[in-house]
Amino acid sequence: MKKGLLIVVSGPSGVGKGTVLKQVLSNPANRLAYSISMTTRTPREGEVDGVNYYFVTAQRFQQAIENHELLEYAKFVDHYYGTPVAMVETMRNQGTNVLLEIDVQGAKQVMSRCPDALSIFITPPSMDELANRIRNRGSESETVIEKRLDKAKEEMKSSGLYDYVICNQDVNIAARSIEIIIQNHMKR
Repeated sequence: MKKGLLIVVSGPSGVGKGTVLKQVLSNPANRLAYSISMTTRTPREGEVDGVNYYFVTAQRFQQAIENHELLEYAKFVDHYYGTPVAMVETMRNQGTNVLLEIDVQGAKQVMSRCPDALSIFITPPSMDELANRIRNRGSESETVIEKRLDKAKEEMKSSGLYDYVICNQDVNIAARSIEIIIQNHMKR
């Protein structure tokens, strides 16, 4: 059995990664499984532990770091996020393509540890559009929004490190572009 792809997708907060990737994940031809990250932040309305994230305490997260249980981890806006390595490797060894939706800091760690990883960076059409998308979510204070926008400007500088860069001006086009990339790499 051929080992599954490890697909790393990054992009600034609010760029629409979740919306685009939901479409990509819904296509069975992509043989994709979404890797659920561990985080110390509290759930947003509607998020479910073990489905959207593994919501853990800072102490449990620290244990995972010390026990080398994470493929990557990062601190973002005062919370930790990380990818449990055991689940990723189990799925890949079963021939499943594993999708990681992670920030630039984590993506750099994965690309360093897994040179076979396929990396995709999603950009917004403009910084103004990104600001509108974040504000329209209505889930964060203006202080947090400003932190996210500052972080986005920094992350955009790293887009050249990725194998592919996709602009999310239109969700359907962005999703289809990512599907084509994945399907082409599956043929190799």
